[in-house]
Amino acid sequence: MATITAAMVKELRETTGVGMMDCKQALAETDGNIDAAIDWLRKKGLSKAAKKAGRVAAEGLIGALTDGTKGVVIEVNSETDFVARNEQFQGLVKMIAQVALKVGADLDAINAAPVGSTTVAGAIADAIATIGENMTLRRAAALSVSQGVVASYIHNAVIDGAGKMGVIVALESAGKADELAVLGRQLAMHVAAANPQALDPTSLDPAVVQREREVMADKYRQQGKPENMIEKIVENGLKTYYKEVCLLEQAYIHDEKGKSVAQAVKEAEGKVGAPIKIVGFVRYALGEGIEKQTSDFAAEVAAASGQK
Repeated sequence: MATITAAMVKELRETTGVGMMDCKQALAETDGNIDAAIDWLRKKGLSKAAKKAGRVAAEGLIGALTDGTKGVVIEVNSETDFVARNEQFQGLVKMIAQVALKVGADLDAINAAPVGSTTVAGAIADAIATIGENMTLRRAAALSVSQGVVASYIHNAVIDGAGKMGVIVALESAGKADELAVLGRQLAMHVAAANPQALDPTSLDPAVVQREREVMADKYRQQGKPENMIEKIVENGLKTYYKEVCLLEQAYIHDEKGKSVAQAVKEAEGKVGAPIKIVGFVRYALGEGIEKQTSDFAAEVAAASGQK
């Protein structure tokens, strides 16, 4: 039997919004497994959380850069937000994005790429030595189309092309490039706000869909629903789930009437003058999935002064 700590209960409560005692019971029932506890709460109808929320704790900047039919998004981390506001660091991020646009999203290739008299890796090392804080190129992604446009959007921009969140969206079309660029930026803004997990239901991880199916089935089973009705109820539930997590099925944030993204794109074909296909999208939020150690500042000060 795992020991259920206050920190575990707090994490589950913050993730699900469920009361402390229910969170404690869920952890006890699942031997301290956070993900299993989330599912346990959902089966009881106490939480709608589909997964543990990523903790955005790392500092730095997200950079996004596009050039016609191609685009990249990168994440460069620093130890403090203070460094993210440093002009040298900001310049470093923009330079790395420019290199990634040329060489692609492979981190080894980016780090080895020449810049002036050094490489990207060397430039990062020089910045670390000058600024006095550790920095890392954490990840990069690229999208391209044979014809059309790759558009970008930076949320909470610190400088042009870099901020706390970056999105790129690739649209394939033979239509007007200027109209495509406008639509692409609007779609990138939608992705930033709605955080879709996949383009459409077929793009979702089958394991994720199966987990969702099982959670819903168990929930209705515990409610006493007849077994012959559960499958139909679950299928309807999955349709609602797809509208929440699949880009093409989400309600378009720029439309007050609630049309889907797929419908909005279809309507835009009139302005563009040709069929439009969303090939893909990438959304980077600064530090997602990274846990940063927290410290008790008062305790540190007390320890430094010899107090207890």
